[in-house]
Amino acid sequence: MLDNRGFDLWADGYDAAVGLSDEEDRYPFAGYKNVLGGIFQEVMTKENACVLDIGFGTGTLTTKLYENGCVIYGQDFSERMIELAKEKMPDANLYQGDFSKGLVQELKDCKFDFIIGTYSLHHLTDEQKIGFFSELIDRLNEYGKILIGDVAFETREDLEKCKAEEGSDWDDDEIYFVVEEIKKSFPQVRFEQKSYCSGIIMIEKMCGKR
Repeated sequence: MLDNRGFDLWADGYDAAVGLSDEEDRYPFAGYKNVLGGIFQEVMTKENACVLDIGFGTGTLTTKLYENGCVIYGQDFSERMIELAKEKMPDANLYQGDFSKGLVQELKDCKFDFIIGTYSLHHLTDEQKIGFFSELIDRLNEYGKILIGDVAFETREDLEKCKAEEGSDWDDDEIYFVVEEIKKSFPQVRFEQKSYCSGIIMIEKMCGKR
C-alpha cells in the first residue's frame, strides 16, 4: 500500500497511468471510464447535489461534477493530490486526512446527497470498509447514496478467478470488494458491473434509517 508520500510522488503521472490501463482493458483499471461515467450520471440526477469524494486524487471525476454545479467536499491524504485538485476546483472544500481513521473533523457534521469513492477504498480492510460505510451513511441526507467505483466482484469465487488469471500482476496489498459479503451488513446494496474486474457499488440511505 502506498503511504501519503507514495501518492505524492505518483500524483503527477497518475491520470496517464490509469488511462493506459483502461485503454488496454486490463486490470486494475479496465472499465475505469465507464465506472466514472456511471457515477457521474447518477449524481447528475439531482440538481446542485452536495457531494463528498473520499480519496478524490487529482479530481478527475470530482472536477466534472464541480463544473456541472455540484457542491464539492473531499478528503484525501496526499498534499500533492489536493494541490492538483484545488487548481481545477478552487471553490471546493478539500481536506487532508487518512480515511482509514474515518472522516476529518470538518466533515463530521456535514450532510451530503452523495458520497463517492473511486479506486480509493480498496486500501481499507473488509472490516474497516463496513465500519466506514456505517459512518458515511450517517452523513447522508434521506435517500442519499454511497457510490463506490472500484475493482469489485459479485462473489468471492469471481475475485479468486480473476486473481488466478492475473497471476503476478495481482496486487495483494489491495483489498477488493466482494458484493455478496457487503450485503450481509447492507442488504440494500446494489452492484452494476462495468468490466471483468470493476463495477459500481451503490448503498442508499432509506427514509428514517441511519
